[in-house]
Amino acid sequence: MNDVTTPLTPVPSNEIDLESLPGYYIRRLQQIAVAIFIQETEVHGLTPVQYAALQAVSNAPGLDPRPLARTIGFDTSTMAGVIDRLEARGLMLRNASPTDRRVRRLTATPQGLALLAQVLPDVQRAQERMLAPLPKPERIEFIRMLRTLVDTNNDASRAPRVGE
Repeated sequence: MNDVTTPLTPVPSNEIDLESLPGYYIRRLQQIAVAIFIQETEVHGLTPVQYAALQAVSNAPGLDPRPLARTIGFDTSTMAGVIDRLEARGLMLRNASPTDRRVRRLTATPQGLALLAQVLPDVQRAQERMLAPLPKPERIEFIRMLRTLVDTNNDASRAPRVGE
């Protein structure tokens, strides 16, 4: 005869310590990184994704939106909105390709290039703030480990990054 207070099989606990999950800390670190970036660059009015897009186009003028999205690991379906906002601010241009009128080539405008030069010290300061809690010798190792995690798991992303 079974005692009604003692279950026949163990009941799994739904209680999980969030702080034991790496994904919890990765999500929190991403939130913190965005907040620090915005704090340091707010006078320039660029989001981290807008900055990445503008910098990538500056690094490789003539990209079209799909390769740009793949370069920065961003969803192609929303990349157009990022480009729209940069174009509306006069920071980026979409030009038709001379060989295929359906393809749009992206270039940073002189204003976009000037903004990149202005924002660079703030972006660098944001990166320093993000890493400040780590002793300097551990920062390189931390970045190495982040790259390993991102590169190894890239294909699992909804917006896999391709090449550089």
